Amino acid sequence: MIQLTRATLRRGARTLLEDTSFTLYAGWHVGVVGRNGTGKSTLFSALLGELAPDRGDISVPRQIVIASVAQETPALPQPALEYVLDGDDELRQIERRLEAAEAAQDALKIGALHERLNAIGGYAARARAGKLLHGLGFSADEQDRPVASFSGGWRMRLNLARALMCRSDLLLLDEPTNHLDLDTVIWLQTWLIGYAGTLLLISHDREFLDAVTGHTLHLEGTTATLYTGNYSQFERQRAERLRLQAAQYAQQQARIAHLESFIRRFKAKASKARQAQSRVKALERMELVAPAHWDSAFSFEFPEPEKLPSPLIRMDKAAAGYPDKTVLTNLRLLLAPGERIGLLGANGAGKSTLIRTLAGELAPLGGDVMRSPDLRVGYFAQHQVEHLDLKASPVVHLRRIHPQGTEQQFRDFLGGFNFRGDRAFEPVGPFSGGEKARLALALVVYQRPNLLLLDEPTNHLDLDMRHALETALADYAGAMILVSHDRHLLNATCDDFWLVAGGACEAYDGDLDDYARLLSSRDASAPSRSRAAETARDQRRGGAGQRERLKPLRDTVKKLDAQITKLQKRLTELDARLADPALYASTQAAEIAQLGREQNELKTELATLEEQWLAAAEEIEQLT
Repeated sequence: MIQLTRATLRRGARTLLEDTSFTLYAGWHVGVVGRNGTGKSTLFSALLGELAPDRGDISVPRQIVIASVAQETPALPQPALEYVLDGDDELRQIERRLEAAEAAQDALKIGALHERLNAIGGYAARARAGKLLHGLGFSADEQDRPVASFSGGWRMRLNLARALMCRSDLLLLDEPTNHLDLDTVIWLQTWLIGYAGTLLLISHDREFLDAVTGHTLHLEGTTATLYTGNYSQFERQRAERLRLQAAQYAQQQARIAHLESFIRRFKAKASKARQAQSRVKALERMELVAPAHWDSAFSFEFPEPEKLPSPLIRMDKAAAGYPDKTVLTNLRLLLAPGERIGLLGANGAGKSTLIRTLAGELAPLGGDVMRSPDLRVGYFAQHQVEHLDLKASPVVHLRRIHPQGTEQQFRDFLGGFNFRGDRAFEPVGPFSGGEKARLALALVVYQRPNLLLLDEPTNHLDLDMRHALETALADYAGAMILVSHDRHLLNATCDDFWLVAGGACEAYDGDLDDYARLLSSRDASAPSRSRAAETARDQRRGGAGQRERLKPLRDTVKKLDAQITKLQKRLTELDARLADPALYASTQAAEIAQLGREQNELKTELATLEEQWLAAAEEIEQLT
């Protein structure tokens, strides 16, 4: 059992959690969510004993084994497999003691150590480590390569494998999917579902959280609130709590306005002075209800492209790759405005190579490629943040793109990405990873592209920003190709999928559930990309008829989602307006009545749309 009792945690002068209490029980899988900077990583540091609470108490059982992912990996000559085996500390201790006992020819100790080695599964440890590395995308040959030979992203995978190798009671994972592709995310999800210990998972991937967690710890302001249920269930519970809070706030503000009005009118009147004083005391005793903060800090949209030529790009029998290596062949692609494509495929299959070729960064190696003269590409690469000028401010970055723009235009635009006030004029260097990613995305959006190429755009973005991106993409008029390990973003924004495998790129008629089943059905001992493509073709032939029936239903659900989102946004605006004390203080009865009628009409319309959505969703479920 892990328990925080009235704990306060600070980083420097900043208070992140104050007077916080909650209890987590053994075996719980808990999603730790909240905006960047609310103290999620600080909480992990406290649980690891790296940070003591300023006040209160943090109780973690002393005997439990805690595993977490190291943030840095030294350039070691040690083979990757041996590095991962080091994650099982007891295994390594037994191996060292066994070596010493054998050197001393101590038969009793040797026997006892072999017995313990068998009890902890030590004889199968190398097979277990190899399986972890395979699941995280390392081939058999790569498992013997030295750690120093891998890039930063692959070293993070080694650190993750090392943490999973530990036979832990408590596993702390801070954004474990950031450096993974979709295939590996699906594998990790399956592994974590079967993890028997207590899991605390920081993630901004809602599909991942939904599948893995059964409780949600939400950090907001300086408080932490524990909810029963996965992320989607937490969202529904919190939305209902905020709705009730907004209603309570509106009622209380109306009551406060009435009391203050009475006090102003009668405090100088002798006959009413006692009553006025009692109302002053009532105001002082009143426990104020905080207004419900529904609005995200992020709100932006893609400007309408100047031109929308069709087609934007056409490829016929084209090849893509590098001068010394052809990665993809026989590419037959046609991109027109309005197309929304998600790229699927294993890491290294060629997704980024295809996107770089479409962006014009790589010249095609052969075939026929036609690019419209009016093509305007907005390209967000995986490592886009590395191209930012660390000495320049967000405003300076925009001015370099659009020298004729005004400072106010830049500030208004950057405000949608939460670069407000002086933040828009500060150098980028000290910004967090999430802030840099937001700025890199803002620079792409500002250029009004008619073809959007997004290669893992959500790395370092929190849930609020991901939702803003999803909302903006819903109204984007150009064509889009997206590579992402965020399945919610893929499902919400992509109409079609292409599978990159076996040196080819072909239309994939299935959905992400089909793709997950495809991955699970592959031979784990010899994952062949060509076999994956063959399996995909078999699945397409068998499921094409069903998907043809499902498409109009899914289109209906998507359309209803958009309508429901708009209605909910308007209801939020009405709630905020009705919660404004000034509305009641000025006794604008006609406006209050009008707002109330509009609110009731919207609720009725929303209920009807939700019924239609449920009916369509149930029909989809029956067909699948």
